[in-house]
Formats: sequence, C-alpha cells, structure tokens
Amino acid sequence: MTEKISRGVYPGTFDPVTYGHIDLIKRALRIFDEVIVAVPHQSSGKEALFSVEERLSMLRRALKGVKRVKVEEFDGLVVEYAKKKSAVMIRGVRMLTDFEYEFQMALTNRKLSRDVETIFLMPDERFAYVSSRHVKEVARLRGDIHAFVPSFIVSALRKKYENCY
Repeated sequence: MTEKISRGVYPGTFDPVTYGHIDLIKRALRIFDEVIVAVPHQSSGKEALFSVEERLSMLRRALKGVKRVKVEEFDGLVVEYAKKKSAVMIRGVRMLTDFEYEFQMALTNRKLSRDVETIFLMPDERFAYVSSRHVKEVARLRGDIHAFVPSFIVSALRKKYENCY
C-alpha cells in the first residue's frame, strides 16, 4: 500500500500570475493540505518578461492571505523537486491542446520517477481561455487586462511595456 500524500506542487513560469493560476491554486487546496507554487530558476525555452524574483514577489502578493500555500523557486527537473517534497504534481489544463502537451509531460515525468503522480485540474470557465502569453500581448498593445490579472500586475506590465511606446 502506498503512502497518502497531502502536498501538491504546482510548477510554472507564472510570467505573470493570472486569475486562472490563482483559481487553480485555490482548487488544489480543496484536495491537498498544502500547495507549493514552484517557479523554476531557469525556464524551459520561454523568455520571461519578469525575473524570477519579480515573479516570486508577484505570486506572494497575489496569494497573500491564502493559507496553506508556499511559493518557492527550484532548480533542475520539476519531477525531482516534487519527489524531494513528497508531493503530487499539479498541472492546469484549459483546452484540449493543453492536455496533449501536459499528458506527454506527465508520461515523461513518470518515466523519470515512478514515485511522482500528476493530476490535472481545470480552471473555472471564466478563466479557461486566459494565458500569461495572451495577457502580455494585450498589455503590450495597451489593452485592458484588469479582468485577467490583479491591478498591481496591470501596473507592473504597463511599466515593463512603457518603453515600447
């Protein structure tokens, strides 16, 4: 019989954190006693707009008051990080295209470590189409992103993009 794990790791670049990410974290707290939001020190092929330190700070601010959540950074393979934390991997799936990628990644992680399970969670329908990439694009083009991210992130994005105008 396997040991029950009451900790989940939700890894991602969170560049920036959106209401969809926050929704998923709160959903994960219905399942797990603790959720670790994990930001990789090096992102996998994605060029980040915000530094790791900025993203960690934004996550902590966005999750202020949400109990049983830790925000951490990590190096190396996320599956090894989850194993070290004795945690289940949490992955968000918005659309079918997300599922294909995430399923492939989960199977790869299973091959690397049979000790780490992956669960998929869906966000609330209001956030199913929200992605950090789209939020950044709308912000860069001076669109209104208040429906997608907290106001302090709106300000941070405006500041990042003010040199573009």
